[in-house]
Amino acid sequence: MEIGPRTYEIRTYGCQMNVHDSERLSGLLEDAGYVRAGDAEPDVVVFNTCAVRENADNRLYGNLGHLRPVKDGHPGMQIAVGGCLAQKDRDTIVKRAPWVDVVFGTHNIGSLPVLLERARVQEEAQVEIEESLVTFPSTLPTRRESPYAAWVSISVGCNNTCTFCIVPSLRGKERDRRPGEILAEVEALVADGVHEITLLGQNVNAYGSGFGSLATAPEEVREMTAGGQSAFAGLLRACGDIEGLERVRFTSPHPKDFTDDVIAAMAETPNVMPSLHMPLQSGADAVLKAMRRSYRQERYLGIIEKVRAAIPDAAITTDIIVGFPGETEDDFQQTLHVVREARFSSAFTFQYSKRPGTPAATMDGQIPKEIVQERYERLVALQEEISWAENKKQLGRTLEVLVAEGEGRKDGATRRLSGRAPDNRLVHFQAPDEPVRPGDMVTVEVTYAAPHHLVADKPARSVRRTRAGDAWEARQGRPKGVTLGMPSIGRPAPAPQPTSACSAHS
Repeated sequence: MEIGPRTYEIRTYGCQMNVHDSERLSGLLEDAGYVRAGDAEPDVVVFNTCAVRENADNRLYGNLGHLRPVKDGHPGMQIAVGGCLAQKDRDTIVKRAPWVDVVFGTHNIGSLPVLLERARVQEEAQVEIEESLVTFPSTLPTRRESPYAAWVSISVGCNNTCTFCIVPSLRGKERDRRPGEILAEVEALVADGVHEITLLGQNVNAYGSGFGSLATAPEEVREMTAGGQSAFAGLLRACGDIEGLERVRFTSPHPKDFTDDVIAAMAETPNVMPSLHMPLQSGADAVLKAMRRSYRQERYLGIIEKVRAAIPDAAITTDIIVGFPGETEDDFQQTLHVVREARFSSAFTFQYSKRPGTPAATMDGQIPKEIVQERYERLVALQEEISWAENKKQLGRTLEVLVAEGEGRKDGATRRLSGRAPDNRLVHFQAPDEPVRPGDMVTVEVTYAAPHHLVADKPARSVRRTRAGDAWEARQGRPKGVTLGMPSIGRPAPAPQPTSACSAHS
């Protein structure tokens, strides 16, 4: 009886960094001969975990518990746990779930295939956690999720010390990639048909700090910062010089590092999109101080004002934590004030989640759940109202939409397609008469606005077939390949709501 290749499934939790890491894990496994499981029961299940939410542990161990009888009935099945929770809990995972075969951390994702094979041969669990980065993830094989856009990591780790965030202790201090490596990856992606990239890091606009002093930084960094601009502003402008790259985005910046030259680079670089995710966390100065967020309300609103002056059509999104220890009703009112002033197009809102190992977990003034819930509901209601009002301002506008795959869950029933406007708003639009592929560009007029999406139900103004659409079409007729080193093609899967401080800490 012929036995086919072993199959795998990856279950991803948390932030965009985890989503991107899972692309690397898929690439590693496929490079080692595994294939994606599809509808069949996989031979290997990998949990890429998040450690930031309060129920992260319970969620993981609940899922592992459900998988135990499946593994018992599937000879040779293996379970691996990686990501931030694995980095934090280490040996605890195998003690609580002894049927787990492999535990690996955030710094050594490249070890997964070897650890799986070692666990199989030795018939015992393999736990390997490194304290610092072994290999920068961008050098690893990659299986991109879609052909028309891609994540591009510019840094890993974080140098901030926010009191609610465990990420720096799990991801380590910031390490930056050389500009030449980043731009070479972008150029390789564009050559394969990608025309949207998202620059990714725990704190993207601190890019450059990982090289130390400017005097000892690589020559290419010194050239990029000539004239006094920051390395991140220089990187944005350099992306603007890449022919065929139509859209550039980035996530997530930190207000303390967000400088005027970055705003200028966004405004003056045509392919940098008018969208900005700028985490707030709280509008109250006292809470921001307790969080160790080194900016205050006035500074934050000043950034928003400057962005709107330079980029009037920018859609600004944010992260907000409700119920941080010691937050008073007056403090919460300050957060509502900032939300009213900033007019966010949307917000990722979180109820404070106590995480062991963070300073905030032992702070006085922990707030009762019912008070946090009531404040959270008020915040969500206000933001829904603002999101809807801001979306109504889009009525009648003509937008060029990048056709996406899997963004519109009701598209089949409504006979619509979906995609993203330049400012990253989700647009559902009437399917044109001519064939349209994910990656193509369709120009439409907005006819209806809801709080979380726009609708364009008039016939499309125009359809522009693109090399990205060609790449999507080509992928449908052949297996999705893996390349070594420089990644192949792909779109970040629709970004999950950041449920971890990988986004929320910024």
